[in-house]
Amino acid sequence: MTILSTNKVKLGAKAADKNEAIRMAGRLLVDAGHVPEEYIEKMIERDALSSTYMGGGLAIPHGTNEAKPLVKSTGMSILVFPDGVSFGDGQVAKLVVGIAAVGDDHLDILTNVAMICSDEDSFDSILTADSEERLIAIFESGMDE
Repeated sequence: MTILSTNKVKLGAKAADKNEAIRMAGRLLVDAGHVPEEYIEKMIERDALSSTYMGGGLAIPHGTNEAKPLVKSTGMSILVFPDGVSFGDGQVAKLVVGIAAVGDDHLDILTNVAMICSDEDSFDSILTADSEERLIAIFESGMDE
């Protein structure tokens, strides 16, 4: 099972609020078999403890430390919100990357995602990707570096 695949990418997503956006990211991880249903609520809980909004239009929701035993395999979901979704305090995410990781994998994934998204050209390419395959290619090229 791959960390990223087209069934875990959603372009043109819309959500009323951050909890709906986080649930959408979690649902893709559940449907792909990375985590059970209850992991989604742990993602919401984690964001309530400390915002998963990273700045620059990027949010990276993931589960709490207590949710780690729930993770069956490492996976990532990516949702592009062209209109943005509020994460509170004027913070608007256009890209929401859900993470479920075994062991310490989440640290590598967080680092890679942050590096890819900190490059303005890469971030713009992600937001304007015209297919799931194109978006995955951008992430995979950044993760190989």
